[in-house]
Amino acid sequence: MGDTDATDAAYVVGSGIGEDEAARLEVQGGVNAQGTPMVFAERMGRMMNEAALVLMISVGHRTGLFDTMAAMPPATSAEIAARAGLNERYVREWLAAMSTGKIVDHDGAAGTFSLPADHAAWLTRAAGPGNLAAQAQLVVMLAPVEDQIVDCFRDGGGVPYSAFPRLQAIAVETTGAVHDATLIDVTLPLVPGLVDRLAHGIDVADIGCGSGHAVNLMAEAFPRSRFTGFDLSDTGLAAAVAEADRKGLTNAHFEKRDAARLGETARFDFITTFDAVHDQARPDLALAGIAQALRPGGTYLCVDIAASSKLSENLDHPMGPFGYTISCMHCMTVSLADGGMGLGAMWGEQKAQEMLSDAGFTSIEAAHVEGDIANTYFIATRN
Repeated sequence: MGDTDATDAAYVVGSGIGEDEAARLEVQGGVNAQGTPMVFAERMGRMMNEAALVLMISVGHRTGLFDTMAAMPPATSAEIAARAGLNERYVREWLAAMSTGKIVDHDGAAGTFSLPADHAAWLTRAAGPGNLAAQAQLVVMLAPVEDQIVDCFRDGGGVPYSAFPRLQAIAVETTGAVHDATLIDVTLPLVPGLVDRLAHGIDVADIGCGSGHAVNLMAEAFPRSRFTGFDLSDTGLAAAVAEADRKGLTNAHFEKRDAARLGETARFDFITTFDAVHDQARPDLALAGIAQALRPGGTYLCVDIAASSKLSENLDHPMGPFGYTISCMHCMTVSLADGGMGLGAMWGEQKAQEMLSDAGFTSIEAAHVEGDIANTYFIATRN
């Protein structure tokens, strides 16, 4: 036994860890000088690296570097920077992060970098809704509000929507790609008979419509139906009107309205919300208003985060940490900032079913789309 082995053995003895257990820990990562298993410390190290990569992936998306590299053969940092129209020194440092993170391949002898095709399939705008680099922006968006969130932990209250100036643009990009790919051909057909009714002409509302892209897509696909989008954001509504004008749509209209004060009675045949309930200040009032706004025989499609209302059932959720983090640092806190319920993104199917029932819906179906781990599609009607 060498000096190092003897020292390691002493740590094991001093820590009370048996030799068999020490051997297992050595395989998993060993122990430190105090005999503490290193497995979690190594996980934390990996976590720090992965978190740093998320920042750089967001930069790569926003600068178009992933798109540029996907269309290039292996190239030097200078060639990539020139093609992208960016500063070479920054591109070189970004490439170093991407290379050590095994996102980009680096040929040290040739001094070139390349983006593997199977990585580009998840990191470029050509990937559509599969572009995970666009989703990375959501994590970066949270960083500037950390100080305010820490204050909320101590004092209560919340962080208002105004603290998230890029949210609208990120939402347009991420949800817009999803709607483009699935809204007309996948989502709407989940409601039995709806497509035929839309083709013949009905009145439709989207509550919390944001930039109105979903409304405009439906209005374009079903010119005989009439569509109204409601939202509180002046910026979002302006973007919605501008898109409708560009498309020449005469059957899409937009109104500024608080979802909790919808104030409509039997006006619509079909109402939608897309991830717009869980961050409302008063989601209970919003759902009750939606139920009241439906005509007899009308249908409400509520698309929201797929999760259980029980934490113990979310422990293996593939996006659990992401969902609860987004909730704590955005969805929950913006509701609390407005004196609301603070429902949170991970309110879950059980709570959604309960609140829909309390709002007056008598038939509630929770549907799922194959390949979509992010959303549950609630189809609700009332007598």
